[in-house]
Amino acid sequence: MKNQIKTILLLGVLSAALIGIGAVLGKGFLVGALVLSLAMNLGAYFFSDQLVLRMHGAQEVSPQEAPGLHRMVEELARRADIPKPRVFLMHEPQPNAFATGRDPEHGVVAVTTGILDVLDERELRGVLAHELAHIKNRDILVSTIAAAVASAVTYMAHAVGMFGSMFLGRDEDGGDEGLSPLQTLALALVAPIAATLIQMGISRSREYLADQTGGEISGDPEALASALQKLEAGAMALPVEGRPATASLFIVSPFAGMQSILSLFSTHPRTEERVRRLREQATRMPTRGWGGGALSF
Repeated sequence: MKNQIKTILLLGVLSAALIGIGAVLGKGFLVGALVLSLAMNLGAYFFSDQLVLRMHGAQEVSPQEAPGLHRMVEELARRADIPKPRVFLMHEPQPNAFATGRDPEHGVVAVTTGILDVLDERELRGVLAHELAHIKNRDILVSTIAAAVASAVTYMAHAVGMFGSMFLGRDEDGGDEGLSPLQTLALALVAPIAATLIQMGISRSREYLADQTGGEISGDPEALASALQKLEAGAMALPVEGRPATASLFIVSPFAGMQSILSLFSTHPRTEERVRRLREQATRMPTRGWGGGALSF
């Protein structure tokens, strides 16, 4: 509930920023920016799953090709009360996983070959529960809404920067109480950064929520906590090439090894905090008797 409220508040702040800039630029700019951003993000909403899977060379695997993986996904989907997602495999050494699909009826879970080598059965089950939580919580929809509003804010801020002189020194009655040059510059520079930070904050809150929901689905938050530690270590040891546009989809950032001053723009919370919360959740749940061991296919 706490993470849901945080998401709603951040979306509210993002919407307020959109309305505020719209009030400065006028109704025409506000409507135009909304239409453009919604069109772009609706396209991403309906087709991003296909694009992402192709970008990462993911291939769908059948129950005959990966019986253990399918068995686990089916059991967890039943516990989550959602349709069983399609299962994809990415031939990448870095251990990682992601879920996509615009709704539970179009859900997809993809894992790398690296994750199958690093995690034991219990830990992999925890990761899959986290990914099914994203599908159950409709995080693709939430992310699309956030991206649409943030895009509209950015478009209008760019309009201020490009056509700022049109709005200087004039109010609605033709007076001279409009934006000053300094205000125009500040709006053009700060608004896109603020919108991006809020969008990243929404992404981090959804990761926390997926951890919590995943722990409830699996009944074993400690397994996910252990998996996250291994996955972050793997991401740091095995850096990947570009594709930052899809980094937010993965359970841990593929660029975990790149520490920089831009950590505020991270789409993922700190792993240490995620692990702490999961272990706190585990203390409130009965222990499950899931064995370790390697996953057999």
